[in-house]
Amino acid sequence: MRLLAPDVERELIDRIRRGDDSAMRSLYERLSPWLGGICARYLSGDESVRDVLQEVFVKIFTRFDRFTYRGAGSLQAWAGRIAVNESLMFLKERHREKTVSLDLDLGGAEEDEGPEVEDIPEDVVLEMVRQLPDRYRTVFNLYVFEDLSHKEIASLLHIKEDTSASDLHRARKLLCRMIDRYRTIGPM
Repeated sequence: MRLLAPDVERELIDRIRRGDDSAMRSLYERLSPWLGGICARYLSGDESVRDVLQEVFVKIFTRFDRFTYRGAGSLQAWAGRIAVNESLMFLKERHREKTVSLDLDLGGAEEDEGPEVEDIPEDVVLEMVRQLPDRYRTVFNLYVFEDLSHKEIASLLHIKEDTSASDLHRARKLLCRMIDRYRTIGPM
């Protein structure tokens, strides 16, 4: 999904590089809902999302000189990578502050396919993802939305590949349970 038309993107880049505050404001207004959505996929609380989104834009604007234009969509892709990295850094810091046991009793084995969600509103599904334990949510997002392999996820999160695969499986099982509960008793 391209949020900036190629000509608008080039113009904003040029104006931001010249220090034009209105161009920075325009970029913020255009990208903040999308970048906030990326952060919300990784973080469970609205306050955390706001805090990380603020850090994302601080990094975008203070490191704009490091951005290299590589064609249409490259500014949006660069900003999206910053949002993912800042979200992961936030989770890593929070994990250091508070270690949580992720050893949940998940019962019997189910298929490792993702649940069918076509009949459930997107905002409800995203809220379910936000309710997953931090590491499950992180692995799920990196695998599903960022299209990373378990090897890449393991390297990024400093875990074993098997742990990444297991966390993804458990995340999907928890999501299946949430979806089943939603279908059975409706929104909570």
